[in-house]
Amino acid sequence: MKTETYMSLFVGMMINAMLFGVGAVAVLSIPALEPYWKFLIPLVVVLAYLLTYPIASRIAPQLRLRNRPDGRTADIPGTYDAGHR
Repeated sequence: MKTETYMSLFVGMMINAMLFGVGAVAVLSIPALEPYWKFLIPLVVVLAYLLTYPIASRIAPQLRLRNRPDGRTADIPGTYDAGHR
C-alpha cells in the first residue's frame, strides 16, 4: 500500500470519530429532536461514514513533508536544501 493510503486510513479514523461525536452531541442536545432520535442517530452514523473518505483524502497529502505548501523542509537530519548548510 502507498504511504498516502495508510495516512488516509489513520486520519480517517480520527475524522470519523470527530464527525460522529459532533453529530451525536448536536442531535442529543436539542430537546426538540427527542422524538426523532431513533432515526437521527443512525443517520449521523451513515453520514459520518460517507463524509470520512473525502475529508481524509484531502487532508492526508498535506501531512507529508514533501507536500508542504511553502516548500520548506523540516529540521530533520538528512533533509537538506541546496542553499542551507
